[in-house]
Amino acid sequence: MTEQRSYVIGVAGGSGSGKTTVINKISEKIGKGKAVILQHDWYYKHNPHLSFEERSGLNYDHPEALETTLLISHLKELMEGRPVTAPQYDFSNHLRKEETQLIKAREIIIVDGILIFRDENLRDLMDLKIYVDADSDHRFIRRMERDITQRGRTRESVVKQYLETVKPMHDLFVETSKRYADIIIPHGGKNSVAINLFIAKIKSVLAEKATERSQK
Repeated sequence: MTEQRSYVIGVAGGSGSGKTTVINKISEKIGKGKAVILQHDWYYKHNPHLSFEERSGLNYDHPEALETTLLISHLKELMEGRPVTAPQYDFSNHLRKEETQLIKAREIIIVDGILIFRDENLRDLMDLKIYVDADSDHRFIRRMERDITQRGRTRESVVKQYLETVKPMHDLFVETSKRYADIIIPHGGKNSVAINLFIAKIKSVLAEKATERSQK
């Protein structure tokens, strides 16, 4: 791979595993303004031609539900130091929002998503791949709390979706992608020992880059 300006970290793991906690700790520890986050969830395909009922019935935990090629294109642009306009997604209506988000390149680019290790072209752009592992019961509880409070779902719809698509797709696509990880963090975002270890690695990379810049 050609020399890149940014250090790319992929953070994967099951829904509700604690990825957000891990990412927040990375951002907090390495310093304000040094990291930018690209969320795979932003890149769900836009299906306005379908009715709400039809969109509600789609399998959003399958890799084909996401426009990963666009994510890859945006990541490459950011790696070259150019800003991108990322889509935003309305999880209540299962549609992309009209508004977008301007994302500017930073020294660290964090790619977040449960399925980001499934695509070889996306994996190949990552310098460090982290898989956040957590007990399935804990993941389900966290997902239910999030979907009800943040995405306007009912308890019944969350349970139905979990049994019909989330768990089967996790077993088929997410859990099996663990083998691509450089680091596996057991016990999710509560594993401060593991988190501190790879934060030290990231800080070391930033220090090396700063030294290289000063010598040019």
